[in-house]
Amino acid sequence: MKRILFAATILILIISQPVCSQEISFPELNGYRKNTSFPVYTKDNLTEFNSNFSEVCLSYGFINLNIAEYRKGKNEIRIEIYQHSENLFAFGMYSLDRSGSYRFLNLGSQGYTTNESLAFFKGHYYVRIRTLPGNEKNLQMSESLALRVANMLPGNPEMPSALSRFPETGRKINEEIYINENVLGHKFLSGAFKAVYEVGPDNFSVYLFEKQSPSDTWKMAEAYLNQSGEDASESETGKYVISDGYNGTIFLAWAGKIMVIISGLSKDQADVADLYASEILGQ
Repeated sequence: MKRILFAATILILIISQPVCSQEISFPELNGYRKNTSFPVYTKDNLTEFNSNFSEVCLSYGFINLNIAEYRKGKNEIRIEIYQHSENLFAFGMYSLDRSGSYRFLNLGSQGYTTNESLAFFKGHYYVRIRTLPGNEKNLQMSESLALRVANMLPGNPEMPSALSRFPETGRKINEEIYINENVLGHKFLSGAFKAVYEVGPDNFSVYLFEKQSPSDTWKMAEAYLNQSGEDASESETGKYVISDGYNGTIFLAWAGKIMVIISGLSKDQADVADLYASEILGQ
């Protein structure tokens, strides 16, 4: 009887312990010592990893984070693999960190490298790698590690299809981002791809929303128009010029499940806004 009670006690203790085993099988790296004795961070304890970063990460459907370190003498490579609930969210996290000035790689869906870091996304996964120091050999090894991990992770390597809707003229390549919440600082605007444009002296941003149904699109547009004091029933074209107290002049247009917002242009540039909105909406 005592043995049974003892065994039951041990089992309860084991079950009650937090799950800290790695869920990702990290590959070996020739000449480097691998360390995977890190906890698996989840929604419940991500703040323990990085309290400032966790709020942003959680807003993009974060599931878990697996970490490994590779060491060879003074050389260190640290890899973080973030799993998200959707490919769209993995791209969103990746897009927030990239810059058009980086060197881009054919890695996963897309990757980039800097003097001391490397990142890519694929499927539901966003991967960040840091190298210390950022010498050539260490960076080469981090690229080799990234390639192995990219091949290991499941998922479609294609970029989000919505990016192809953005007009090419003047678009700053590889500066598109995905904003999941509080677009332009408004709670009622969510789920937008943003592209930045430079056409002559003009610099402006185009936001692309794609909802599940035309009614969802209309509700979001109506919320914006109501806040600005516009009468949403007056326009037959679905195109408006809004004075946003936080963002200045806003051009708003929608058709079906797609809505377009353009900021950074003046009121007398409605023809420019209409040109870009019409191309996206197919009008």
